[in-house]
Amino acid sequence: MSQNFWDQVLAFAEATTATVGQKLLADFGQVQADTKADGSLVTRCDRWADDTLRAAIREKFPDHGLLSEEVEHTFPATDWCWIIDPIDGTTNFTRGIPIWGISLGLLYRGTPVFGYVAMPPLGQSFYGYWPGASGLEMPSGAFCNGRPIHSSDAPPDKNQCFSLCARSTAVLANPFPCKIRMLGSAAYNLLLVGAGGAIGAVEATPKIWDIAAVWAIAQAAGATWVPLDDIEPFPLEVGKDYSTHPYPTLATAQAVWVETFKPLVQGVAKA
Repeated sequence: MSQNFWDQVLAFAEATTATVGQKLLADFGQVQADTKADGSLVTRCDRWADDTLRAAIREKFPDHGLLSEEVEHTFPATDWCWIIDPIDGTTNFTRGIPIWGISLGLLYRGTPVFGYVAMPPLGQSFYGYWPGASGLEMPSGAFCNGRPIHSSDAPPDKNQCFSLCARSTAVLANPFPCKIRMLGSAAYNLLLVGAGGAIGAVEATPKIWDIAAVWAIAQAAGATWVPLDDIEPFPLEVGKDYSTHPYPTLATAQAVWVETFKPLVQGVAKA
């Protein structure tokens, strides 16, 4: 694809998440949530943001498919597909905790090649290009607010941070070699590994919309992505419903640290 295409993709993601983010900030901490069948929370803001993002994508990229958390769960038969998480961190959003974001992943033939995650309360926007084995001519690299980011090369110790999710706290039954953080946003947990703030992170039960954008950004930043169920998450399968499938994930700042952390967190895949 031409550079012009990628410029359009980035400009679209930036402008659209900014517009949606402004509206969400006005409602931040002011809405009530309902509980979905899987136990997660949903608000009218999630639904509005999902609808707005899907409409914007259909207008700008009418030939691209869509998969979203709140509405469209079946992967379509299109070369290009956007995966939307309208609010990553809905519990934080409803409680007035300023760690939540808007996540857009762009897939080519079932595999993410571009990700954009805006964190409106923090004033941070992360994006990355990950050509992988796609064969596409495209940019590469990962960025936060336009500046390059890269995963840390520091070794694990008690002054390094490692992020857990709420469903992975059982790993603390045994001594852990780093300081633990719990942020309440799957995307931000994993993004911090790519940005150099954390040496690793684990998510026990993220869905495809939690990881699609971050999968591209984190790896573009130099992080290593490990599926804890030993099943590669991508490429996605045409016609498959992804509404209930979990993707237990370990991300480490460097590949060499996988053998240190994987034995400590492997059990979350069975949680």
